[in-house]
Amino acid sequence: MISYNFLNDEIPEFDPEFFVLTLPELISNEGKEVGDISLVFCNDEQLLLMNKKHLDHDYYTDVITFDYTLHNFISGDIFISVDRVRENAIEYKTTFHIEMCRVVFHGTLHLLGYNDKTELDIVQMRAKEDLYINHFVSRETK
Repeated sequence: MISYNFLNDEIPEFDPEFFVLTLPELISNEGKEVGDISLVFCNDEQLLLMNKKHLDHDYYTDVITFDYTLHNFISGDIFISVDRVRENAIEYKTTFHIEMCRVVFHGTLHLLGYNDKTELDIVQMRAKEDLYINHFVSRETK
């Protein structure tokens, strides 16, 4: 089951139900089954505290994933900084929706076993993000 929560105010221009509908297909396309996935939307400061506490990293990030996957059932918590997504959308000259998709898909791909530690990993991860953005996001919203 895919669920979501806002640690701050909801985001008027954003419908998280999109991910409730798309993530099961993404996971199925990767040959896995949906377990329990929680999307938690927060701000920069909240995610920075988590990054320091859980990963011993003292910098802002757009997503942190906690993997609870068992066997073929993909489960975990994906924490997303809405502030980072907004800033990244401006920096990379894309829409808020596309950047939010990239970040949520990125977190989900981590749950599916993809990494971004090496250059090759990063290329593979980015290709998968692009594949699923092109698959799920209509051309009119790009």
